[in-house]
Amino acid sequence: MLKFNGMVNTTLSEQLKATPTRPGVYLLKDAQGEVLYVGKASSLRHRLQSYFGSPANMETKIRHLVARVRDFEFIVTESEAEALILENTFIKSRRPKYNSRLKDDKTYPYLKIGLNEEFPQVYITRRVSNDGARYFGPYASAGSVRKTMDLLKKLFPYRSCTREITGNDPRPCLEHFINRCVAPCIGTATKEEYRKVIDQVVMFMEGRTEAVVKDLRGKMEAAAEALEFERASLLRDQLRAIERVTEGQKVVSLAEEDQDVIALARGRDEAWVEVFFVRRGKLIGRDHFIMGGVQDDEPTRVMADFVKQYYDSVPQIPPRLLLQHPLDDGDLIHQWLEQKRGKRVEIRVPERGEKRKLVDMVAENATRGFEQLKVKWLADTDTLESAMEEIQERLNLPRMPRRMECYDISNIQGNTPVGSMVVFENGVSKSSHYRRFKIKTVEGIDDYSMMQEMLRRRFQRLGRNKDGQESGQTWGIIPDLVLIDGGKGHLNAVVEVFLELGIDNVPLASLAKQQEEIFVRDTPESIKLPRGSPALFLVQRLRDEAHRFAITYHQKSRTKKGMQSAMDLVPGIGPKRRRMLIRKFGSVRGVKEASMEELAAVPGMTRTLAKKVKEFL
Repeated sequence: MLKFNGMVNTTLSEQLKATPTRPGVYLLKDAQGEVLYVGKASSLRHRLQSYFGSPANMETKIRHLVARVRDFEFIVTESEAEALILENTFIKSRRPKYNSRLKDDKTYPYLKIGLNEEFPQVYITRRVSNDGARYFGPYASAGSVRKTMDLLKKLFPYRSCTREITGNDPRPCLEHFINRCVAPCIGTATKEEYRKVIDQVVMFMEGRTEAVVKDLRGKMEAAAEALEFERASLLRDQLRAIERVTEGQKVVSLAEEDQDVIALARGRDEAWVEVFFVRRGKLIGRDHFIMGGVQDDEPTRVMADFVKQYYDSVPQIPPRLLLQHPLDDGDLIHQWLEQKRGKRVEIRVPERGEKRKLVDMVAENATRGFEQLKVKWLADTDTLESAMEEIQERLNLPRMPRRMECYDISNIQGNTPVGSMVVFENGVSKSSHYRRFKIKTVEGIDDYSMMQEMLRRRFQRLGRNKDGQESGQTWGIIPDLVLIDGGKGHLNAVVEVFLELGIDNVPLASLAKQQEEIFVRDTPESIKLPRGSPALFLVQRLRDEAHRFAITYHQKSRTKKGMQSAMDLVPGIGPKRRRMLIRKFGSVRGVKEASMEELAAVPGMTRTLAKKVKEFL
């Protein structure tokens, strides 16, 4: 008997007995008949039975799904490959809550070049047809495809009007007079000449820019030889514009390879998927897509679902895909891609070399993009309020953390140690209250003691300024939460300082980066905020800002110390001359940037000494 929430469901038990062991697609439904999940299977009965075993062996997402299932239906297919295609179709049409899926995939736009038309146009479409036209995409948004169209219109003089072309119009539109259209409407370009412009657009979109440049250069030289200097100058300007764009295309492979490179960054229920389009070894474009419903899914599952749903809509599949993660059902998806392309498709997850570096670059862009998305989420006042409420609840804070201070230490092997204090008020950074600390009393590598010195210096001032809201004064303000970048050891070190200073009204926590665990006073177990939650985004952003501020200060300190050390090493430059130089030019950097003549003119300096200073700095 099948059980749901402890209750026996005889109907589903009988349905399952009658389910065939054939390949197919199944749809799990709730009590209202809404489709919760769509899946495929090589054996429908065996796959469905797996959902109704012991909940202890199930992932959290599957447990939540099964708890809501009250019915299912299935469709038998001839093969598992056919089931994969049908599964994709159902996910797009039904958009089940528990499937990871492309958001708004039905509305993704394409760039269409109407090669089936007498005078082809270039425009946006949201429907791909087998009509002889060329389609490029899908793009993540209409804004993405419009940017591409704007670039194409600047580079190639094709028509953007929708009028019927007869060649007998009395006058052209403005685009002809600004050299943005060859004006077939008045007969200045024949059908064949106009088609060559469109062919150049297609070659450019395919990444074949060298062929476009070669063709235009040949036409320019021919026009010059024929003394058609105006036409030659127009071709020259077009050629230069294309070459500027081509120079901006990053060369990512010495071999002229066509490949898509895909990586992702994920949160609790969404993932940012970044795609780089490499054609003939050059990065010609990039786009990103948001996958929803990814909670508790492994990266291999999210990647597989993206590849299935994205390439189901793509008109042209490249010969190679470079992926950050392997694919669930990889062999089946590989077979489907080759069948769809009609040629061989290579799927690789590189582990080393140039291709691995390329995947890592795309992965970093995915991470940065997702971080920006989180920042936008946190820019919303309601989201920030919700994040602070969750922090208060999960960390058992006595009050809403309206003011949060975060502290970090930066040093290299104990050298030039510095600390940072950053402040967020109502979830937003308050840079005017940021403070920097030069660690003065700690020798060697001792992060705990450095953190103690910084917190001691900050909180010794807490009671000195009762009117801490005055301009430029922050020390008297009592924070609602102090966050330390570090683990439990860092937290215990700061607790000692608070006990020493008699501070018991300031909540204290530390955030360990490796597992994103939060430790608080008087609680032995760590606290983990839900992955992808606004609360976690907010504390991560606070921690990262403290880290950035500390690193920046540390780099400046190292640079300054390095230059001062170099001044000490200049033969013939003692303390007196060094002071004279600093007084004259304001800083070591000023000395470094001064000319030989300016250095030699300083009292006590000679041209020989000036030359030595320039060499050492």
